[in-house]
Amino acid sequence: MTTGTIDKTILVTGASSGIGEAAVRELAAAGARLFIGARRTDRLAALADELGDNVAWHQLDVADGGSFDAFVAAAEARFGRVDVLVNNAGVMPLSRLDALKRDEWKRMIDVNVHGVLNGIAAVLPRFTAQGGGHVVNVASVAAHTVAPTAAVYCGTKYAVWAITEGLRMEHHDIRTTIISPGVVATELGDDITVPEVADGLKQWRQQSLTPDAIARAIRYAIAQPDGVDVSEIIVRPAGGTF
Repeated sequence: MTTGTIDKTILVTGASSGIGEAAVRELAAAGARLFIGARRTDRLAALADELGDNVAWHQLDVADGGSFDAFVAAAEARFGRVDVLVNNAGVMPLSRLDALKRDEWKRMIDVNVHGVLNGIAAVLPRFTAQGGGHVVNVASVAAHTVAPTAAVYCGTKYAVWAITEGLRMEHHDIRTTIISPGVVATELGDDITVPEVADGLKQWRQQSLTPDAIARAIRYAIAQPDGVDVSEIIVRPAGGTF
């Protein structure tokens, strides 16, 4: 994998833990300037303080288009431009459809789909004006398969796959990448409200990746030279089903 310096300003959502935090650490180590967002600002502040002046933060609710616009404007004010957006924030309250968890379905769609679209809407005019940019969307192997209890979650990740591919086809000067992780040991799914489904997730995670594996894939895609678009990377635990 490419391991050189990355001289870019990169925005990362969902940066307070898990894959987002790991990506911030990986990209900061590569020399990038990071502007990081999440709702848990105490964690963002601690991470930025630890990593130094090239990492700054701003509160972000990806499901709120105005919040995302303010986040991107603050990044531009801090670092002068935006080169890459990593849409990483996501939620996964799994349940069977007959559990009728309408509020949880809406939350997944708001965060996982509208959150990605809000990010694209915030950066796309800037990328178009400057003649280039890169959108990295963290999807899931759930964008390629469906499992019981995961119908709505998989639907949101299929949507992310389609949106990313559509953006690639519409804008030849903007790079797009879909990162599709398999099972990763993170907080994702901690909001599952059905006990037997939560227990099932624990079983899946007996064979799982750590977040730094996905962070390295994100770095690899971003570090490619202009004209090279890594369209998708699927990363699974060796021998794993998901």
